[in-house]
Amino acid sequence: MTEELLQERRDGILFLTFNRPQARNAMTFAMYEGLANACTAANTDDGVRAIVLTGAGEKAFAAGTDIGQFTNFRTAEDALAYEAKIDRILTAIEDCRKPMIAAIAGACTGGGAAIAGVCDIRIGQANARFGFPIAKTLGNTLSMVNHARMAALVGPARVTDLIFTARLMEAEEMRSAGLLSEILPDNAALLARAEELARTIAGHAPLTLQATKQALRRLSAAARAVNGDDLVEMCFTSEDFAEGVQSFLARRPAQWKGR
Repeated sequence: MTEELLQERRDGILFLTFNRPQARNAMTFAMYEGLANACTAANTDDGVRAIVLTGAGEKAFAAGTDIGQFTNFRTAEDALAYEAKIDRILTAIEDCRKPMIAAIAGACTGGGAAIAGVCDIRIGQANARFGFPIAKTLGNTLSMVNHARMAALVGPARVTDLIFTARLMEAEEMRSAGLLSEILPDNAALLARAEELARTIAGHAPLTLQATKQALRRLSAAARAVNGDDLVEMCFTSEDFAEGVQSFLARRPAQWKGR
């Protein structure tokens, strides 16, 4: 682990913490890789019975990918390589044999929302917010497989609403949509409940839990087979995406052109 992705073990529970609170825990590529490696390593580690994933501080679980990592994007290959990387990370979380709990405080957006979405259980602090405000910020798109993941989780109509309006769901709406199973009043209560829940789950039959995870993933496998590379290329190689990155870093409104 690095200072930006902390790891702690307590009595069979692995706690992974995104640790860039000054940047709302925005994900660097190193953090993504560290998360995938931790999930893969846990598969064969009998000392890990459950995993809790959270963000440092109370302002964000993870506010997507660090925008600075997009400044050198120029080609379709850049875009497709990025989406392939993100899908590999998310697949490593989905394929992890150990139950994964996302404890969400504050903003859970973009890549952070995708990570939370593939965890098995999500609980949230009262200030939790969830969404993909990319139509307002960068002008990029979710990959086809991530559209499928989100549609399976909250339904196509809600995915459309979130992306078209660029709004963020508040905690109560997240619970009503099935994204959160519980809402806790503050950060201390959130982390305490995450640990309590992890210990409860860790005491149950591991093969039952593994079978449930894989069964649910197989049910959505067909939707993920649809190719959408052309959509990724269209958005990530556009003038609008370049403008979105620059305007985001400059903290000014983007001037969209539709090309």
